[in-house]
Amino acid sequence: MAAELHVELVAADRKVWSGEATLVVARTTSGDIGVMPGHQPLLGVLESGPVTIRTSDGGTVIAAVHGGFISFADNKLSLLAEIAELSDEIDVQRAERALERAQSKADAFAQRRAEVRLRAATAH
Repeated sequence: MAAELHVELVAADRKVWSGEATLVVARTTSGDIGVMPGHQPLLGVLESGPVTIRTSDGGTVIAAVHGGFISFADNKLSLLAEIAELSDEIDVQRAERALERAQSKADAFAQRRAEVRLRAATAH
């Protein structure tokens, strides 16, 4: 059996995803980070961006994450997000409309959020 780490992706309102993985890639304030089993302990601040989880069964889970924290120790990775949604939960047309609204209002925060949602939804 390949080395694994246990991953918990939790948003403020719910548990989004939990399971075993071989690699997780997330965006932090220090840049993108990849975490594999045996990684040194870490604590960081998440930025808006897609999180990619390579599951132990060879699958891929992608989520749009907006803010929060990442913590890793003892092969347990916690992603505590302000807002998070799995790529298959994202309504692409709604996200496109939100992007158009944000661009017309010059709302950089809303524009970034919509772009992340669209990237996550179309990543597969």
